[in-house]
Amino acid sequence: MDFRELEKKLVAFRDARNWAEYHTPKNLAISAAVELGELLEHFQWETDEEILEAVKDPAKKEAIADEIADVVIYLTLLAHELGIDLDEALERKLEKNGRKYPLRT
Repeated sequence: MDFRELEKKLVAFRDARNWAEYHTPKNLAISAAVELGELLEHFQWETDEEILEAVKDPAKKEAIADEIADVVIYLTLLAHELGIDLDEALERKLEKNGRKYPLRT
């Protein structure tokens, strides 16, 4: 699934529930930050090794995946509201990063 397809699905889901009035850029940015905070709770006080061990539990892995999905959902809807094409934005950013951080030989 590409971001255009994901965006269409998310907008249809949102519109079917009449949530568009709440999905202002400010509210979506705040919601993304809140969900990122919920994601971070899964990592708080844990070492990298403990986290990698914890995600061997399917329920823990699913909980983390759900929080990652929530962040992606809100950011995708934010991009939609701002008229940002995520496929283009990501390609452009990867190109910029490639120039900023060239391969070392």
